[in-house]
Amino acid sequence: MLWDRNHRSNDVVDQRGAGGGVAGAGVGILFWLASRFGLPGLVVGGLILAGGYFLSSGSGGQSAVGPDGKAVAPNAAQDETAAFVGFVLDDVQETFSQIFAKAGKRYEPAKLVLFTGQTRSGCGQGSAEVGPFYCPSDRRVYIDLEFYRELDRRFGAPGDFAQAYVIAHEVGHHVQTLLGFDSAARRLARGGANENEVSVRQELQADCFAGVWAHETNQRNVLQSGDIEEGLRAAAAIGDDTLQRQAQGRVSPESWTHGSSEQRVTWFRRGFSSGSMDACDTLKADPGK
Repeated sequence: MLWDRNHRSNDVVDQRGAGGGVAGAGVGILFWLASRFGLPGLVVGGLILAGGYFLSSGSGGQSAVGPDGKAVAPNAAQDETAAFVGFVLDDVQETFSQIFAKAGKRYEPAKLVLFTGQTRSGCGQGSAEVGPFYCPSDRRVYIDLEFYRELDRRFGAPGDFAQAYVIAHEVGHHVQTLLGFDSAARRLARGGANENEVSVRQELQADCFAGVWAHETNQRNVLQSGDIEEGLRAAAAIGDDTLQRQAQGRVSPESWTHGSSEQRVTWFRRGFSSGSMDACDTLKADPGK
């Protein structure tokens, strides 16, 4: 993916190394169980993160710490990744700003918070263990850059566009908030729909919106050979069925909250192929299997 390494985003809030500690592996496992198997409100081990939208849970990522147990200052590689994240964030938001403008709507940019280990958000205390997330209460995306190392080493989804997909997916949740899709999903759940199924539909729509951004980016010749394949690998790597198979050796569709690998790939492809947000109405369409 072509990008400007001198780019700096005004919408990135860098809180790395600002304290908050590092989440332990035990807490990470509990977070994974809570998000994947429906423990109420994600209240686990004294950490609360209710109402947020996660890309993936149970990454198991550990942020770097020094001998004194405090977070280590970001290194050069992390600083370059932070610059890349800022570039992608602005590119995604500019794309949706233009899409909104064509529809006579105004796009309000989200902020993106870089943190180390743990952070406070409008949705409560967040941890690197749950992976990147979006909080609709404060309209911010949160990410510990160590997640990208896990995406590469543990999930087998390396590459800059795999990283870009992560940001685009979370901004997709912000788009849902602006358009009222999250409110519609809550009404659907209150109307008797299965809450896990509603959650899956929301996550797949965010994947589709990420695909819409990828379509627009490809039109500007920003993408390079193999980029879309990187994004598809990332989407497949964090499907509920894949993660469950790795963690427990079996698949439990009734507990899915994000969608299967096939579903996530399908909806990303749908957004990419169509380039239209109209193709992303997962609340009405059959999300597939």
